[in-house]
Amino acid sequence: MGHRHFNGLKTVLLFGVLWAVLLGLWAVFFRGSQGMLFLFTAIGLIGTFVGYWNSDKIAIKAMHAYPVTELEAPEMYRIVRELSTVARQPMPRLYISPTQAPNAFATGRNPKNAAVCCTEGILRILDERELRGVLGHELMHVYNRDILTSSVASALAGVITSLAQFLLIFGGGDRREGGNPLAAIALAILAPFAAMLIQMAISRTREYDADEDGAKLTGDPMALASALRKLEQGTKAAPLPQTQSLENVSHLMLANPFRGGGMAKLFSTHPPMDDRIARLEKMAGGTGFGPGGITRY
Repeated sequence: MGHRHFNGLKTVLLFGVLWAVLLGLWAVFFRGSQGMLFLFTAIGLIGTFVGYWNSDKIAIKAMHAYPVTELEAPEMYRIVRELSTVARQPMPRLYISPTQAPNAFATGRNPKNAAVCCTEGILRILDERELRGVLGHELMHVYNRDILTSSVASALAGVITSLAQFLLIFGGGDRREGGNPLAAIALAILAPFAAMLIQMAISRTREYDADEDGAKLTGDPMALASALRKLEQGTKAAPLPQTQSLENVSHLMLANPFRGGGMAKLFSTHPPMDDRIARLEKMAGGTGFGPGGITRY
């Protein structure tokens, strides 16, 4: 649990930095005027609440997913029911997306209003053990309230970006009071970039936690590691089109769904696959897991 606690602390610290960037913009440009800060924050929070409340519908629609019954997807239902029972959580709704790009995601504002979706592509390339590892990962995103975490991070980053764009166009208190205009412009440009980096860092810490907690839920870290290897090759062979609707939900997916390397890979919301696999292999090499992935108590 130490690694999870470290990631939890890291997430809190990253949120603190996001707030520091936001308050720094306000302190530099709007000293003595709180109205603009409150206005942009209110707009950001309203948009975030709407997105958070409808997060399951937005992601399902973007992936053109359809609900499935137990007769249509018996393997998915059996695995998710078993894992939900172990976790003592309600059974989420299950969906399948009609795309050959292999991926999976979970969404919803809480365990009672959650949805888990697999693409046809991932169901085609994974065996049952690997699929169990993937579904354990996705369920832990729901149980860890990661949708709320990512929504708040997105809101703060959005407020910072909107405020900085306003300042670049209309200026702020720093210019009116004879401050350095070049420094003001630099701050307005760099603040959204810093917010984006922090948002990505938060997303990566949640992926690491879902990997670790999902492996503990299934008792089989190597199953998820094997699935991630297949996903790395599968997403390269069949990437999703980089449309705006898919970009908005890509952070929810198990693997980066787009083709990309170099700078695109550097700024991905997903951790490097090699690192994720290495962490899972290290878990499997510890004393908590026996042969075949059965947890030893």
